[in-house]
Amino acid sequence: MLIDARRDAAINGIYYFLLSHTYHFETAKQQNAQVLLDNMALYGSGIARLNYQAETATLNNLIRDWEGKPELINAISEFNLTEWMAELKAANEEFNTKYLSRTQEYGDASPETIKLIREDVNVAYYALRDRIDALHLLVETPPSPYVTIINQLNALTDQYNALLVNRKPDSPDIINTEDSAK
Repeated sequence: MLIDARRDAAINGIYYFLLSHTYHFETAKQQNAQVLLDNMALYGSGIARLNYQAETATLNNLIRDWEGKPELINAISEFNLTEWMAELKAANEEFNTKYLSRTQEYGDASPETIKLIREDVNVAYYALRDRIDALHLLVETPPSPYVTIINQLNALTDQYNALLVNRKPDSPDIINTEDSAK
């Protein structure tokens, strides 16, 4: 998701900017960078690698700290990080809005509708797979031009099956594609 990549870039950019300033020749800059990094450390390392909800909450808390605690406000001011902060805040809010909107859309969708769509897609997929397989078998002079597409479909099927294995078992309408494209 591009919005998530945007906020990841913002938090990582701020982090590395501050980290670089811990090596600054001016002691005051080193200390201000360390104050902000220490505050970030309260929320753990790798904020950008957290799941969507955890990252959103963590960034909200971090922004709240940086906008509300005098020593952090002073450090932000020292480095003129207001543009970075505005970018981080805007990206996080945009992500949260989009995430909540999608969640609501998924929640509003009828399970029967989703199941019917999956069944239709499954039927279309098997028809496509069978046609490609037939064309592959009818090739008179090897190598078959269909080998690449067959390998790609197999890879996608493996990825989808891995996703299903990791999914919560409370979804009874999941279609198994174990034998797809192979």
